[in-house]
Amino acid sequence: MRDPFRNPFPSEDAARHQIWEMLVPRDIDAFLAADWAAVEGDFIAEGFLGIDAGKQVNPDGWRLAFPTLEAYRDEWLRQAREFATLSFAEDARTAIFNTTRLEVIEITGEAALVRKKFDGGITRSDGTRDIMAWQTLYYCRLHQGRWKICGFTGYLPNPMG
Repeated sequence: MRDPFRNPFPSEDAARHQIWEMLVPRDIDAFLAADWAAVEGDFIAEGFLGIDAGKQVNPDGWRLAFPTLEAYRDEWLRQAREFATLSFAEDARTAIFNTTRLEVIEITGEAALVRKKFDGGITRSDGTRDIMAWQTLYYCRLHQGRWKICGFTGYLPNPMG
């Protein structure tokens, strides 16, 4: 059985190990704390861009929602603050870790394509369930000695099609 809190990449695979730590525990913990400062250093601001697929399979509906890191930061903080107002019947951190899968990282030279998927949900205090079923393709680069995010295509349906 998969331990959702355990990095699936051994420390000897330093690049993938570092990328997983950045995009799973650090990202989740920062989001839950609405603490952008905890993840700000994980991004390359220059040239950053993010695509919002809106959970649509057809790219005709995708939007260039985040033409700058600042635009993404503002939306990330909005979502994190909104999430913090919700009440859950289970531990939110555990539920998010249980839904998160990041097991495929393709690295070529100093660039990486990372596939992060969400498949599950979280139960609210009122008994309703928020379904988490999307995926993000992160584009990362080795920058100043560590792996950082330079862009993404997010909110893709999971599964696709």
